[in-house]
Amino acid sequence: MGNRNISKILCFHALILCLLSTACYEPVANRSADFENKRETVSFEPENKNIANKEEVANVSNANVDPISNKSDEMSKPIEEKVNKAAGFRGNLTQNLSRSGLTISSVVDESSPVEKRVFEEYGAVFLTKATPPDRAMFTSESEVSTFQSKAGAKRANIGGINVELQSAAAAALESASNDAKRQGLSITPRHPEDSARRSYAHTLKLWTGRVNDACRHWKSKGKLSGEQISRLKSLPIKQQVAEVLELEKKGIFFSTYFNKSILYSVAAPGTSQHISMLAFDAKEFGNKKVRAIMAKHGWFRTVQSDEPHFTYLGYREDELPGLGLKKVSTGKGEFWIPNI
Repeated sequence: MGNRNISKILCFHALILCLLSTACYEPVANRSADFENKRETVSFEPENKNIANKEEVANVSNANVDPISNKSDEMSKPIEEKVNKAAGFRGNLTQNLSRSGLTISSVVDESSPVEKRVFEEYGAVFLTKATPPDRAMFTSESEVSTFQSKAGAKRANIGGINVELQSAAAAALESASNDAKRQGLSITPRHPEDSARRSYAHTLKLWTGRVNDACRHWKSKGKLSGEQISRLKSLPIKQQVAEVLELEKKGIFFSTYFNKSILYSVAAPGTSQHISMLAFDAKEFGNKKVRAIMAKHGWFRTVQSDEPHFTYLGYREDELPGLGLKKVSTGKGEFWIPNI
């Protein structure tokens, strides 16, 4: 009897344990599958509840989206494309100079009448896609050499003559020259020796020659005395330029024909765009078709009254107004200058 009772008790306990195990047990595999199903459902559920099916979800997923900013193509366009027109010349210039670690104040001393005038009238060159000059007025050969070495020069054969320019400018000029040839036209240097790259010494030589001629002319007219001329020539070059511009305000002009500012005939020493290796004087400047070809390749006239002079900017012509430049049309053609 005792053994039978013990067996019954053991069987009863076994039955209870079995029932408890059945009620609590949940297969791990089934829970994992359920979890995976739920995770996939979350992954594919569109944020926009109006999207009805997976095909639409796929279309949204494949839309043009910037993977970093998670913005559309329109939103991820470079800021400059959106603000160019609103920024004007100074805003675009600030942005362009920053690429080279420069600022407007580090490039131009606007308290200087010479630098201010160069900046306001001929400042388009600072917007170039190539390396912009790091100052409005170089004051020594060493400053020029340092800049030209940093910017880098490339030799280009234009019309059978070798000229030196910044690499991007040289490549664009070669393309323009080849384009002209295909159209039965030619692009050649106006003067083989100085149509492109120039040294500081060369710009000083051109300036001094022009000043000397004007001094002789105005002395013969009784407008300048020998004493005034001696004083003018003894001034440091920056002061001399400022003094010449002051005399011109009184009608004593120093240009080639003594009828307008000297800056229309020759750049002040150290301010020539040829120093930055971004300027080219073309013999065929009077041909509208040639000017159109030059413009197509990023070359524009940016110095009023210097008709043969082209500056490499690297932009399309229809982009220039948005950069803060305005077209000035004269009887001698078109020029692009800062819209200040």
